[in-house]
Amino acid sequence: MIRKPVVAGQFYPSQPEQIKKLIAGYGLKMDIEKQKAIACILPHAGYIYSGKVAAEVLSKIEVASTCIILGPNHTGYGVPASIAREGEWITPFSSLKIDTPLADLLLKNSKYLESDFTAHAYEHSIEVELPLIQAISRPEFTFVPIVLASADDLVYKDISSAIALAVRTLKKDVTIIASSDMTHYESQESANQKDKAAIEAMLKLDTKELLERIEKFGISMCGYMPAVVAILAAKILGAKNAKLVAYQTSGDVTGGYSSVVGYAGIIIQ
Repeated sequence: MIRKPVVAGQFYPSQPEQIKKLIAGYGLKMDIEKQKAIACILPHAGYIYSGKVAAEVLSKIEVASTCIILGPNHTGYGVPASIAREGEWITPFSSLKIDTPLADLLLKNSKYLESDFTAHAYEHSIEVELPLIQAISRPEFTFVPIVLASADDLVYKDISSAIALAVRTLKKDVTIIASSDMTHYESQESANQKDKAAIEAMLKLDTKELLERIEKFGISMCGYMPAVVAILAAKILGAKNAKLVAYQTSGDVTGGYSSVVGYAGIIIQ
């Protein structure tokens, strides 16, 4: 299965040199020593809005040669917990192969994950991360894309355990990436307050508190399910702490603060 880009030229430039030029404008320090990270949380909006936040994280960590990338389902297509288990995804830089043995092991380990390409066909939340990883961290890598549409505690625990078990079984370095934006289309003040509450819970690696705060405050964090799974899996794999690398809103870019979207970049170690 060959997946062609569906948001190239919209969410991010369709030409490699344009992507590199855009990233160069972020003013990142690329010569710093890279940190080990079990997982990270990256935003997935258009690069002009959230690219700098994601790039800040990627410029600071060692991205493994294999990634498990979890994204939310914006399209409504496909099964609730979907893996695309084989094939290649085309990016402006190259084609990236899915790690089929890892995908199959995840399917074996989980009661809820299903092999399904439909959920991935038009979903942007994973696609937008790939060129950034290639341009900043690792030009070539394999990955397993997982799209989550709905979940509860049993599903979270099942998938996170499946991920941790697969990583340990294969004895390979894997970076777990959760793709999520934060509060959607509220005032800058409201977004800042709500996102602070969610970020505080994530930095404590407390998924129960994160879910409680999302419900209590009505936080429209689209990728909270991927974030919960990534945090739980990282904790099983030994993560002890997390840190916020960057936070901003679309208003910080456009200058319009009446209706913004929030973006957070977090490293889990």
